[in-house]
Amino acid sequence: MSEGPYTWASAAAVAAAVASGETTAAAVVEAALERIAELNPTLDAFTDVTAHRARAGAAAIDRARHRGQSMGPLAGVPFAVKNLFDVKGLATRAGSKINRDLPPAPRDQPLIERLEAAGAILVGALNMGEYAYDFTGENVHDGNARNPHDLTRMTGGSSGGSGGAVAGGLVPLALGSDTNGSIRVPSSLCGLFGLKPTYGRLPRNRSFPFVDSLDHLGPIARSALDLAIAYDAMQGHDPGDAACVDRPVEPATHALDAGTGGLRIAVAGGYFRQGAFPEALAALDTVAKALGATRSVALPEVSRARSAAYVITATEGASLHLGRLRDRAEDFDPAVRDRLIAGAMVPSALVVKAQKFRRWYRDEVLKLFAEIDAIVMPATPCTAPAIGQQTFVLDGVEMPVRANLGIYTQPISFIGLPVVCVPVPLSPLPIGVQIVAAPWCEDVALRIAHGLERDGVVTAPRPAL
Repeated sequence: MSEGPYTWASAAAVAAAVASGETTAAAVVEAALERIAELNPTLDAFTDVTAHRARAGAAAIDRARHRGQSMGPLAGVPFAVKNLFDVKGLATRAGSKINRDLPPAPRDQPLIERLEAAGAILVGALNMGEYAYDFTGENVHDGNARNPHDLTRMTGGSSGGSGGAVAGGLVPLALGSDTNGSIRVPSSLCGLFGLKPTYGRLPRNRSFPFVDSLDHLGPIARSALDLAIAYDAMQGHDPGDAACVDRPVEPATHALDAGTGGLRIAVAGGYFRQGAFPEALAALDTVAKALGATRSVALPEVSRARSAAYVITATEGASLHLGRLRDRAEDFDPAVRDRLIAGAMVPSALVVKAQKFRRWYRDEVLKLFAEIDAIVMPATPCTAPAIGQQTFVLDGVEMPVRANLGIYTQPISFIGLPVVCVPVPLSPLPIGVQIVAAPWCEDVALRIAHGLERDGVVTAPRPAL
């Protein structure tokens, strides 16, 4: 198996090596392309590899170094994006069969442009659940993304290719989207760090939407520092996304070494301890103990919040796809199609009620942050289920896997709070814990994640591929 000296290096370490001349961007990218070619037939992480573009980008970085020019904090770092991001020259698949008929995108999504401006090098587009309506990482058109820690198990979704590519050492950094948990679920099941920023923090224009009022874009990586570097590079207003807030850039990287001292950190109780498998509770307790978090808080009406999130997801998602449902219903994954059709039939009165509840719930949760800085809670109820597994038992009740891997992520996405998922390296499989902060306080969540990583409490384990 091809493993170069930087296969498992962090993005920060790769950039430092390229900047110092220890290696070249060309060598790093070539090694990444070789590993993708070798492992992707097994992992099903990539749907498109942009090799020519990557080699050209690497050559440009190396020329800049020889000229003594600034190369950026991610110089020479290979990265890939979920295939709902527009990539110039590629059709934006969004995990579907139907979108393959779209013309190639004329321009990259803004976050790709910003990462490239920071020196990163795009190497391809990644597998995902169809139209992002998925928590498993399974795809009937492109194959099921496979978990590098156990190839019989799910990566989680819908950013399944993003999780598999980073966990498998194909790239140190990937971008995904998170509507109800689609960055945090694969981060949890694949043993990675993932960031869902505050709603409106990063621009989403030139990406294929799922639920506009819930969609977030963000990074997945093997360290908290890499998340912070990528996040800082991607910040900034873009008028092309009406939801992107015109807010000054607020860098997080400089605050990472401040540690967790002085931060008021609580543990979510009630709903967030119900239904969890023993490994999810063990991971949460490990993180809470390391942080000295003894206070327990109960978020109000969390079950209703999740129900309201379902209503909004189903109806907004359905409205986007009505034309495709009418004209090409047979080309959908049946599991996705049927949920979209059901969403189209939800009474409008129920949608109005869900939106009213959403406003109330957000106000109530934000009151908690007057007294605390962060809340820790499980990311998924269990470690990675088997590919094709249909059900599991939560609190003694047999429940569908596809819908319920996100039981702890949906109530947070619903109100747009920033979250970092951190990996607890349990045996035989890792599992994640969420660190939830107040709006616009990504730096707090990243600071806690970095402190836990520095102390060895959380880490992205290397799979025995």
